This record gives sequence, structure tokens and C-alpha cells, in this order.
Amino acid sequence: MSDYKERHENEIFTKVLKAGRRTYFFDVRETKAGDYYLTITESKKNDGDFIRHSILIYEEDFEKIFEALAKIKERM
Repeated sequence: MSDYKERHENEIFTKVLKAGRRTYFFDVRETKAGDYYLTITESKKNDGDFIRHSILIYEEDFEKIFEALAKIKERM
């Protein structure tokens, strides 16, 4: 199976957010064990190339992460 097909076969939901020179991808995926995780990827064009940074958040950490982000949002 190709890497592309394997990567996208387990996608449950995808949301793309364009923000100026950056694009954010929010991908909910499922592991082989049936657990869910969120991949947040930032893609930014730089001198003709794309630079990508990703973070994975597993389902058991969703609430803690979202609570932390809500507190951060209050301070910004």
C-alpha cells in the first residue's frame, strides 16, 4: 500500500484553515486499535518550498489540551 493511501485511509475528518501565508490542517484519524487522535499541521511556503510542523494529540488528552487552549485564549 502506498504511503499516501495508508496515511489517508484512516482519516475520519479533515478541516483546512488558510491564514495568510500559513495553512493549518486539522485531521482526525483512527489508530489500528480504534483510538482517535488529532494531527494539527502548519504548512508555510518559504522560498518555493513548504515547511511543515505537526503535533499529534491523542483522544485521552483532548480535554486537557482544549482547557489549556481556552485559558491561553483568555490571556491573549
